[in-house]
Amino acid sequence: MINNSVKKFKEKWEINYNWQLIFPSIGLIICIYSGIKLSFKYLNFDLIINLLIGVALGFVIVKLCLFFINKLESKWIVKQRWELIRIFIVFGLTGSSSVFIGRPIIKFIGISKENLNVLLYWTIFVVISLLFYQIFLLLLGFIFGQFKFFWDFEKKMLRRIGLGKFIKK
Repeated sequence: MINNSVKKFKEKWEINYNWQLIFPSIGLIICIYSGIKLSFKYLNFDLIINLLIGVALGFVIVKLCLFFINKLESKWIVKQRWELIRIFIVFGLTGSSSVFIGRPIIKFIGISKENLNVLLYWTIFVVISLLFYQIFLLLLGFIFGQFKFFWDFEKKMLRRIGLGKFIKK
């Protein structure tokens, strides 16, 4: 029974080698961790209840990711369907990393909400985070074996914001 379920899963995601199962596993772990993290941040229940709610929320996040993967599957050209999971992992890690790095840089520069207009503070924070987002997107794309996808994604984004003249065709 379990072998049959794994076989169906591998066929659905076009997984040919067992090592490729690491990406759905990492994706599942990240989603459940995110659900637990959100539960503990915004809910104030007992440990067990927060964990249960967090795991349930993690599975809701999995369902949401699968919904978006199905929507983007026709737009994103990949060789095998499981690569879409890898791409989602890169996007998730990139967003988190850019904010994680942006905050200390803002503090290092000496900018805070107390010494600067809140609107200006958030504008600077977003700009700094976006700069690191671009760098991390390519770096993590390379590490996860999807550099070409993310380089093409970057070029398309730069063209859309009017910086396409700086990119070789």
